Amino acid sequence: MAADTILSIENIEVVYNKTIQVLRGLSLSVERGKVATLLGSNGAGKSTTLKAISNLLALEDGAVTSGSITFDGKPLLAETPHGLVRRGMFHVMEGRRIFEDLTVEENLTAATFALSGRGVKPTPFDLVYGYFPRLYERRHSRAGYLSGGEQQMLAIGRALIAQPKLILLDEPSLGLSPLLVEEIFTIIARINRETGVSMLLVEQNAAVAFAVSHYGYIMETGKIVLDGPTERLIKDEDVREFYLGMSGAEGAKSYRDIKHYKRRKRWLS
Repeated sequence: MAADTILSIENIEVVYNKTIQVLRGLSLSVERGKVATLLGSNGAGKSTTLKAISNLLALEDGAVTSGSITFDGKPLLAETPHGLVRRGMFHVMEGRRIFEDLTVEENLTAATFALSGRGVKPTPFDLVYGYFPRLYERRHSRAGYLSGGEQQMLAIGRALIAQPKLILLDEPSLGLSPLLVEEIFTIIARINRETGVSMLLVEQNAAVAFAVSHYGYIMETGKIVLDGPTERLIKDEDVREFYLGMSGAEGAKSYRDIKHYKRRKRWLS
């Protein structure tokens, strides 16, 4: 793995229930201090990719059957999920997965468990509240009573408490209003810029994902069909038509109406 690469996935295959193949020879990498985006339609294998990285597949009777994954210079497939958290990886899962019966501050306190045995000073909660002032206002409220946007802020805030080197973000825009999506992605970009933490972002909202990322990957049916710097992907005719809903000749066009990239056989060859 190159010195400037914090995560490297090489040709992995993932199988569920020992019979259902979901990922087929998938490879990608994340540069240290950068944000990489993984785009794809529902069922393409995006969330499975993140679970393979954080070693959560076993909870769903899944397994990486071939290939390798390296995090911060060391193989990770033999690690436990909590061991990876202590090594500096934090997975913000789809659906937030906060502790609803605990207060905001108690949720942040729970995240300090990730610092056990690392010999580092606890992260001051003011760091989180600086990025998310709304959480400070709600710090004594039960997390289950927060709005969807506030819960997503709390999920990201817990990741910051763990002092990660790499954050895996799974669909942070899911179920949020456009205004909240813009607010949260602005803060995601700010966190990356100010703290230098690397991020692998899974999203269906290509426009906001490209706005904060440095490099992009596009998945179809369990493998990468296109990748490149985001500034190059944004200019790609197929990406503009199928993921950004733009077509120079015909105006706006939604990729949902065209059955995704699998129509483009040259991408899947």
